[in-house]
Amino acid sequence: MPANASTKNPPEERLVNLVVALVATEQGLTKDTILTSVSGYREQTDSGASKDALEKMFERDKEALRRLGVPIETIGDWADPDDLREARYRIPTAEYELPEDIVFTPAELALLNLAGGVWSESSMSADARSGLRKIRALGMAVDEPIIGFSPRISLREPSFAVLQQAIEQSRAVTFGYLKPGESTPRTRRVQPLALVDYEGRWHVFGVDLGVNADRTFLLSRIVEDVAITRDAFDPALRERAGERALAGLNEVAARSRALLEVNPGTEAALRLSRRALPADQGIRVPYVDIHIFADELASYGPEVRVVEPAELRDQVIQRLEATRAIHGGAA
Repeated sequence: MPANASTKNPPEERLVNLVVALVATEQGLTKDTILTSVSGYREQTDSGASKDALEKMFERDKEALRRLGVPIETIGDWADPDDLREARYRIPTAEYELPEDIVFTPAELALLNLAGGVWSESSMSADARSGLRKIRALGMAVDEPIIGFSPRISLREPSFAVLQQAIEQSRAVTFGYLKPGESTPRTRRVQPLALVDYEGRWHVFGVDLGVNADRTFLLSRIVEDVAITRDAFDPALRERAGERALAGLNEVAARSRALLEVNPGTEAALRLSRRALPADQGIRVPYVDIHIFADELASYGPEVRVVEPAELRDQVIQRLEATRAIHGGAA
């Protein structure tokens, strides 16, 4: 395989191809079939990658998709369901089917058609089509039509793909990281162990070699290109790294809870209530980063008021005053 092959098959494309393949099969695909047929794994198999490394990649991908809410189903031997040596995997299409009694108005259908255009069949990559042809060649039924995934939609930060590549290669990275209140980014040297989505934002968890300790970095604060170095680290460090990262973020959030008053029936109420706890005066919402949370709360305008902590309230007021000044409001 050429040295730049991994660039041609970025990790996020491999995840999309895996979703397409698992949606397309009714009976499920075995791990061996996935590793030899689905683009992103197939190239690694053809290049001589070890089966153990490929299986670990597949397990990480399954974990990543499940964190994103994709319902991957594991089907064991019918005679011995606990025997997973020949397990098959699929995404049950029932999870995405609408009940028969749902009816849409012409206006609603027009909106759905606009949204559906983003996921048009023609957007499916050539590699995804090739993988499906190989699955069909094995005699496995594939549901029609297969829906492609358009590259116009991206839930990733620009640094996501190269960080995922570094994690798979177990190599340290360097990047410029800009913390709130600082005017210039600082270069960080990190052994990246896991990418995790928390409260709708991507983070990279790993060992910060500058302080020789575990750290979690918000991808939106990486302001310079991520560079993969030649320095390798033990792949065993990646084991359960995602779980450790999420546990750490949950601990931080448990220590930081804002008391908010939110206007009922508003966008703020809808979004914040999903992660809120009831309180005598409004709701309590845990948060990890005061600056990011202040940005969110300020975006709701008058729909939400911060009761406490005072520092968060001041951060929100600063953002609202800055917005007013930009738009020519009175001082």
